[in-house]
Amino acid sequence: MNGLIIGCGYLGRRVAAHYLDQGDRMSGLVRSESSCRELARMGMSCLVLDVDAMPLGGLAPDGTRLFYFLPPPGEGETDPRIRSLQTACEADGHPRRILYLSTTGVYGDCKGETVDENRPVNPVAPRARRRWDAEQRFRAWRSTAGFELIILRVAGIYGPDRLPLERIRRQLPLIRPEEAPWTNRIHVDDLVRVCVAAMEKGKDGEVYNVSDGSPGTMTDYFNRIADMAGLPRPPLISMGEGEQQLSPGMMSYMRESRRLDNRKMLEELGVELRYPNLEAGLAAC
Repeated sequence: MNGLIIGCGYLGRRVAAHYLDQGDRMSGLVRSESSCRELARMGMSCLVLDVDAMPLGGLAPDGTRLFYFLPPPGEGETDPRIRSLQTACEADGHPRRILYLSTTGVYGDCKGETVDENRPVNPVAPRARRRWDAEQRFRAWRSTAGFELIILRVAGIYGPDRLPLERIRRQLPLIRPEEAPWTNRIHVDDLVRVCVAAMEKGKDGEVYNVSDGSPGTMTDYFNRIADMAGLPRPPLISMGEGEQQLSPGMMSYMRESRRLDNRKMLEELGVELRYPNLEAGLAAC
């Protein structure tokens, strides 16, 4: 397989390692020379460029399997990078198959209800609106180019070197348990398995929710990490106090509550999760 990973960082390197171990050829697009050197040490070819100024051609030869893990820009409500990618690919033919990593934030606030892939989208936060725009842009491109497209709507990612330990050490407050919204998570190693399975077995045009299937709250998540790390639990505040004391970014998560249904992912992709709950996942971190 010839594979290209755009946004080859924390997750992308793990996905690449899986394919490299099988003898496949993988390349990555990164933003720094240091990241490029890391990919080279893994046995990958790489391209360093400004993601907002894609090259004209030479990016993804015809038939490439493309993993798009690059987040949208940090501002606005659209993701113009998808159009830049489309233009970059047109000179050499289109990818055979694209896997796009979206977010469950496109569902918006669901009042704690269980959410499957048939739930109408209702993105509220700008970050979610940008992801929804990217999904639509990929679908429009697919309709004209004819490649296969799979979209993963992914819950919060955690894993080694991706835990909120510094925030816990700073004793920043959390919303008290009785007011804390439902949230969802997936261990990075399980997400790698899902990405591989989706690229190999995902149905063209389909969307898959990605989570471990064990919803909790952000307060419980932080408290479990604090306990396992031997750190004091963060202080608790009300939702009203959070409006004054927490960052706008954190409060955008606190205003949304949903429990993800991951049955479609498990059944159609045939994924067997190694870490189906936080207890198992955090122990592996």
